[in-house]
Amino acid sequence: MALTADKQALIWKTLNETRGKIEPSEYKNYVFGLMFYKFLSEKAQTWLDSQLRGETWSSVWEQNPEKAAAFMQTKLGYVIQPGELFSDWQAAINVDQFNITNVADALGHFNQGIQPGAKATFEGIFDDMDLTSSRLGSNTQTRTKTLMDWISLIDQIELDEDADVLGDLYEYLIGMFAANSGAKAGEFYTPHQVSDIMARILTAGREDMPTYSLYDPAMGSGSLLLTTASYMKNDGVRGAIKYYGQEVITTTYNLGRINLMMHGVEYNDINVHNADTLSSDWPDGVQSGVDSPRMFDAVMANPPYSLKWDNTNREDDPRFKAGIAPKSKADFAFLQHGLYHLKQDGRMAIVLPHGVLFRGAAEGRIRQALLESRNISAVIGLPQKIFTNTGIPTIIMILEKNRTTDDVLFIDASKGFEKQKNNNKLRQEDVDLIVETFLKREDVAKYAHVASFDEIKENDFNLNIPRYVDTFEEEEPVDLVAVSQDIVDVNRDIAQSEADLLAMISDLAVTDDSQAIIASAKQLFGGKHE
Repeated sequence: MALTADKQALIWKTLNETRGKIEPSEYKNYVFGLMFYKFLSEKAQTWLDSQLRGETWSSVWEQNPEKAAAFMQTKLGYVIQPGELFSDWQAAINVDQFNITNVADALGHFNQGIQPGAKATFEGIFDDMDLTSSRLGSNTQTRTKTLMDWISLIDQIELDEDADVLGDLYEYLIGMFAANSGAKAGEFYTPHQVSDIMARILTAGREDMPTYSLYDPAMGSGSLLLTTASYMKNDGVRGAIKYYGQEVITTTYNLGRINLMMHGVEYNDINVHNADTLSSDWPDGVQSGVDSPRMFDAVMANPPYSLKWDNTNREDDPRFKAGIAPKSKADFAFLQHGLYHLKQDGRMAIVLPHGVLFRGAAEGRIRQALLESRNISAVIGLPQKIFTNTGIPTIIMILEKNRTTDDVLFIDASKGFEKQKNNNKLRQEDVDLIVETFLKREDVAKYAHVASFDEIKENDFNLNIPRYVDTFEEEEPVDLVAVSQDIVDVNRDIAQSEADLLAMISDLAVTDDSQAIIASAKQLFGGKHE
């Protein structure tokens, strides 16, 4: 049973009211960290209840700590020691025996107890919870009180055992923190409607594949990975879907790992990396001088727009065969990186600024090379102001490696949205229309056009959408006779009003002042009413 919108909004309101003076961008690290620890604790407790058969976790641990740790690690990839579950924290709070060191010790023990094969998934995942920060309080006592309030608050959030419910709440809170944390803090978040468009296009006709691999080279919160997987029929089957991603910002990398696991993805299906995608090709890539990149069924990305990057000495990089993107704009570098890691029969979707469609020089040459290689399948123009971190209009570009045709579908979806307070939002009917138009791949008046390669070539490989989709709406013809009559009528009404005003002034008692007013009025009206 999913959480209602009202319930989600109430949880957000309650959380926001408890953050005090801590900025949302920092407060989210504690909220998400505590939520995730509660999630891991409840998962561990559920597993222990199915395994211990009447014994307590404490008694098993006391008999042989190393064997007990290995016992839990084998199944979960991590260990939570007796007395350090989230429920133990709340129990200590209830009897006034809680201290902030309870949390610090538990997180320290957690890091020490990660299974070697699960380190890439769990290691350092709570590092953003700075328990010594003065923002929590000026001393240990006040920091303890702050943490007690937050733990009790998180404990009161009632969720059923369905991972999707907890995951959906987490995703909702990610969006709310992004919207309330300023432009830069919102860079990690892709609105669900945009993720949904990309996911439905990527998986169309492929929902029954028994195994499926996903890759997001700028994964942010991981929402693109999760949304894409949700359209596969084997979503949730352990080992069926493999999630790959890379993220350069460590805090966001942690956020993405947590999001994947809180949506029920098992740790051994997660392969994510904290590094710069453009400078560190991953996964695999060149090893010992041999290029052996891993390829994926689907690649999706919403990279930072027009990012500055180091483009020196890239000529031999096999990812950038179509050309080297300018150092001031890495858009085509991200695109080529993703395309490079795409399987021959795979599909890619990437969000980019409009400039990639028409900018010249190096970008123009790259664009031409991609078109000549038949890699670009579709260009979808989105409305402006649908992202929290920018008001500029963006596009979704769909690419494939081994297309048999060289045409390009253009969709102008820039006018289909619902206006909200600070942003615009794609409605469900807008999302459906985009996806249905892509799948039909037919011309739609004032909305979509399938352009031939020759047509694109005639436009010097410029892909600016208005060149291919004419959305011009003719205005009703102007009736000049009616307009002339309206002018005559307006002038007559003005003259009558002026005459009425002068008549009222004349009725005033005759004084020097009123005579002066009448004289001024007559001069203003040009003596028309003498």
